[in-house]
Amino acid sequence: MRDEGPESEGFGELLKYTVAGYAGGLALGGTLDALGYSLSAIGQWLVRTLAGEGDSLFEGAYALRRRLSRSPGSLAEAYGWGKLAGMAFPWVVDWGSRLAGIDVYGWSGFYIPYLYAMSDQVGANISGLVYYKRKEKRWPAAWRGYFGQPVMVASLAVILAVPFGLLGARLLGFRPSTQVRTAIETIAANLCWIPPLVGWLKGRRRASPQED
Repeated sequence: MRDEGPESEGFGELLKYTVAGYAGGLALGGTLDALGYSLSAIGQWLVRTLAGEGDSLFEGAYALRRRLSRSPGSLAEAYGWGKLAGMAFPWVVDWGSRLAGIDVYGWSGFYIPYLYAMSDQVGANISGLVYYKRKEKRWPAAWRGYFGQPVMVASLAVILAVPFGLLGARLLGFRPSTQVRTAIETIAANLCWIPPLVGWLKGRRRASPQED
């Protein structure tokens, strides 16, 4: 059965934004380490924002362009708006944890890189569900559309899997003691490229000639 509508359109562009965020986080981390700011809290905030959420800035811009051009609504656009909306929450948790005296470098602070890497993904997932609710009008049909869409299923899977990987790495002794290590940890946790890749592959498959 072929998909209807433009649900899989635009995910190839979203993949490019994820790579740009990774590159920006690594470049900034290397620069800050070279300048002697390896343990700067502000530096970590900026590095994690770029490595974990830089793609959200680009994807929000993509969604805004789609809206201004009056293009038909798509899952990719809803996904972009959701990621942009989920950006600010980890900033509050990060600085609140530091003020509370939590060891943000040890195992007890594993949730901080998780939020930088995944809070925007949570927003995108919720936004995708809302997209299906608006499209289908009724919740049973919306849930069927949601779980029938590989992009949404992949998004939910990475949201649930990533915290276990981060906690395991911290328990094994990993500490983000430099800005580059901070960027690497955030990039490893930022599996936000998987759902757009699934959407892009699905779109490619749909566009390819198929035998009856």
